[in-house]
Amino acid sequence: MSSALRSSRSRGPWWSRPGLGYEHGELHFAGQAVAALARLHRTPLYLYDAARVTENLDRVRAALAARALPFRVFYAMKSNRHPPLLRALRRLDACGLDTCSPAEVARARACGFAAENISFTGTSLSDADLDALLRHEGLVLNLDSLHDIARVGALAPGRRIGLRINPGLGIGYRRNRLLRYAGGRGTKFGIHREQFPAALRLARRHGLVVEGIHFHTGCGYLTPQLPVLAEIFSACQPFVAQVSRLRYVNLGGGLGIPLVPSDRPLNLSAWSALVAQQFGGRGFEIWCEPGDYLVKDAGLLLLEVNTVERKGRTLYAGVNGGFQLHIEPAFYQLPLVPVPVHAPGPRTRLRPTTIAGHINEALDILHRDAHLPPLANGDLLAFLNAGGYGAAMASNHCMRGAFHELLLSS
Repeated sequence: MSSALRSSRSRGPWWSRPGLGYEHGELHFAGQAVAALARLHRTPLYLYDAARVTENLDRVRAALAARALPFRVFYAMKSNRHPPLLRALRRLDACGLDTCSPAEVARARACGFAAENISFTGTSLSDADLDALLRHEGLVLNLDSLHDIARVGALAPGRRIGLRINPGLGIGYRRNRLLRYAGGRGTKFGIHREQFPAALRLARRHGLVVEGIHFHTGCGYLTPQLPVLAEIFSACQPFVAQVSRLRYVNLGGGLGIPLVPSDRPLNLSAWSALVAQQFGGRGFEIWCEPGDYLVKDAGLLLLEVNTVERKGRTLYAGVNGGFQLHIEPAFYQLPLVPVPVHAPGPRTRLRPTTIAGHINEALDILHRDAHLPPLANGDLLAFLNAGGYGAAMASNHCMRGAFHELLLSS
C-alpha cells in the first residue's frame, strides 16, 4: 500500500491513533464521522481535536516535570489562533500563550489570558506596535534588537524585559534550511553574541531590568536533531552567564512531530534530559513555546476532489483548496499527506496521484505522487497534520480564501 495508507492488520495505517482512523470503512476524527461533518459544514474545512491538543500539552509538561525543573509552557498561538481553541487552553489553565504581534496579544486577552500569562517576542517592531504592547501591564516582553531596547527604555524606563538572542546555530525538520531561525548566512532574529554586552549596557542606561533570555532557532526537529540542539544550548551559555538574577530562560519552540512514515516521534525524555543537563539547577525557570507540537497532528484539512485527469505522465486530482489555505507544502516544502475519507478496499489498486490546488500558480501542488485509490469528482480527501500553520497562514489569494474551522470535543 501507499506511504499514507500502509498498514498491518494489528496497527492500521501508520498515521492512525486514538481519535483518528477508519471505522466501518469511513474516516473518524475526534469520535465523529468526517464525511458527515463535511456535509454539514462544507469544505474547505479545518477540523481540530481538542483532546489531542490536551494530550500533547500534557506530554510536554510531564517530560519537564520528570526532571524536577521549574518550568512554564506558553503555547505559540501563531501556529493556530482559532478562538475556541485558545479559550479551551485557557480553561485547562496549564499553559500561557506565546505571541508575536499586538493583535495576537489582544486576541489572547480577549480569550481570557491575563497579561502575565502572555509572552511576547517579535521583530521589526514599529512605534505603534510598542505603544500597543506597553499598555498591557505585566506582559512578558522579549526584545529582539538594540534598537528596541533603546525605544522601550525611552517609553517605559525601569520596565522588566527579556532579550532574544541569536546563538548562531539553527535547527529544523530533517535538513530543511527553510525552517532555521539562526545560523547559516545569518538571520534577522535576535541579538548576536558580539552585540550582547552593548545590549546589557543599553538596558542599564534606561533602568531596564533584564530578567529573561529567549532563543528560538528552528522548527520541527525530531530525535536525530537533538545533538544539534545540544550545540545550540551550549552556544547560549555565554549569554546566560552575563545576566545576574535571571527569572527565566525561554527555549522557544520547534519540537516536531512525525510527518511521513519514516519519521519517529520526538523522544521527549531525551529532550528534557538535555534541557536539565544544560540549564537545570541554576535558579531560573525553564520556559518553552511549543506550537506545532500541540496542534499540528490535532488538525485535518478536508477538501473535495473536483478534477481527475492525466496530463503527460502525471495523474492529477484537483481539489477545492490550495496553498492559500495551507502554504507549508509550497513555502516550506513540508509534506501534507492526503488520505481518502472512505477507506479503499483490501484489493483496491492504488496509483500515484498528484494533488493540485485550484490557485492559478505553478507552485500550487499540495502533494506529489501520493498513492491513492481511484478518485472521482465529489470524493473527499483529508490532509493530515494540518492543525498548525494552516488556517493561521491562510490568505485570500485569487479571492479563494474562504474556509471553515471547527473544534471538536470527543
